[in-house]
Amino acid sequence: MIIKVANTKVEISKEWVLILILALFKLLIHFLTNTNYELHRDAFLYLALGDHLDFGYMSVPPSIAFFANISRFLFGDSVFSIRLFPALIGAASVVMIGIIVRELGGKLWAILIACLAFILSPAFLRSNTLFQPVSFNQFYWLLSGYFIVKLIQTKNPKFWIHLAITWGLAFLNKYSIAFLILGFLIALLLTSERRLLRSKYFIYAMAIGFLIILPNLIWQYSHNWPVVTHMLQLQQTQLVNVDIIGFLMMQILMNLPGIFIWLLGLVYLLFHREGKRFNVLGYTFLLVVIILILLRGKPYYTLGLYSILFAAGGVALEVYFRTRLYPLKYVLIAFMVITLLPVIPYSLPILPFDKMAEYAKTSAGFGLSGPLIWEDGKMHHLPQDYADMTGWKELSDIVISTYQGLNPVEQTQCLIFAENYGEAGAIMYHGKKQGIPEPISLSDNFLIWASDSINLKILIYVNDETRDISYYFETIELMGKLTNTYARESGVPVYLCRNPRNEFEKFYVQKVAQLKSRFH
Repeated sequence: MIIKVANTKVEISKEWVLILILALFKLLIHFLTNTNYELHRDAFLYLALGDHLDFGYMSVPPSIAFFANISRFLFGDSVFSIRLFPALIGAASVVMIGIIVRELGGKLWAILIACLAFILSPAFLRSNTLFQPVSFNQFYWLLSGYFIVKLIQTKNPKFWIHLAITWGLAFLNKYSIAFLILGFLIALLLTSERRLLRSKYFIYAMAIGFLIILPNLIWQYSHNWPVVTHMLQLQQTQLVNVDIIGFLMMQILMNLPGIFIWLLGLVYLLFHREGKRFNVLGYTFLLVVIILILLRGKPYYTLGLYSILFAAGGVALEVYFRTRLYPLKYVLIAFMVITLLPVIPYSLPILPFDKMAEYAKTSAGFGLSGPLIWEDGKMHHLPQDYADMTGWKELSDIVISTYQGLNPVEQTQCLIFAENYGEAGAIMYHGKKQGIPEPISLSDNFLIWASDSINLKILIYVNDETRDISYYFETIELMGKLTNTYARESGVPVYLCRNPRNEFEKFYVQKVAQLKSRFH
């Protein structure tokens, strides 16, 4: 294909035309669906982090906050704008998969199969819908795969520098990159490619990577390693519900439409004459799975490796069925589409919540209950992510109207308290343009931002626990409740509390000091 750019003819190969078409198709999918539901509770936290830029936070590394600021600066504050970055990352992933296929020697069919396996993956459709570190993390893993291919293919140790920069940026996005690094280095030691470790560039690369992550390490150290506390809490509340069988089943279900592609890619990397030169990638996948099973990691932590296996699988399909069983390629594409259809409502927010609840109930009767199991290990009427994507504006509007109902003097004497970061972040997001003060919360990073002391006469209290607050205020008035039955926060009340008593301010100072003490 030849196009004209500034009177200059530029030839674009058929492979690149196909890659770009597939990337645009991926982008269009999300453009058409990413405003159907509200922002996820975690997105509100990350937007709040963006208003308090720092080199570290309690539960996540710093880069998601910078992405939040960049996104809002470039694209605005709407739901579509906030979710634009993940959609763009998804499209960029399609391009990167196509590039890896070309590096592995694949042609048109290999590109089509590999990219479709990614595009039609329920897990990646979900990831690229949400403004979370996950999409960026998966792209960093994919980019690492590309540089590993280049390192092995060229034997040029300078690619260690590229890997180190990628890993450093990935570490600043999500600490789980450590699993990939550990798995890859062990895999390298198990193969003849271990000689690449003896290069001076490996030492240079590790130094560069360390310098990239050093500001975050300093922040963690100065705050007494809150990430360790966060991981221990996850271990006790969420990871305790992860079991080996469930973990392995999710490896199948997350990318079920493309199961034959990534399995074929794994076999190709481990056993085929042409693919074995990159067998370190196959070993890396197996080792990361083993490491995560041993550490009871969440099943989706492996997702970044599947896009690499898709690329290998596309090449394998082209190699294995170059002359025989040619129609099987069409069968595999049909299988991917047909297999995705029943889970599309779980992968993309396309159904209204009432219809989604009905669909979930019906599909659970046919054995499709996995997506309805929340982090508490119990089955619910909606996927947890969906329940976390509604009700926030309704709740925020109650708080906003309560605050605006106060006279100007009362507003200067009023504070807003929210029990968790989802509530606090949503109130902060929706109330920002309404002149609502930033809420106080003792959840996640809001605890660090909370004032050490307060001076108030009125408190807007968002919490379903009133026993303690009734002791500290003379009058408590219910201003409204979240009525959205599909919201995870359904039923949460908003109270207007007046006239503090029983040394409430002293109680607040002691409580905040006690909670903050673990950061010193």
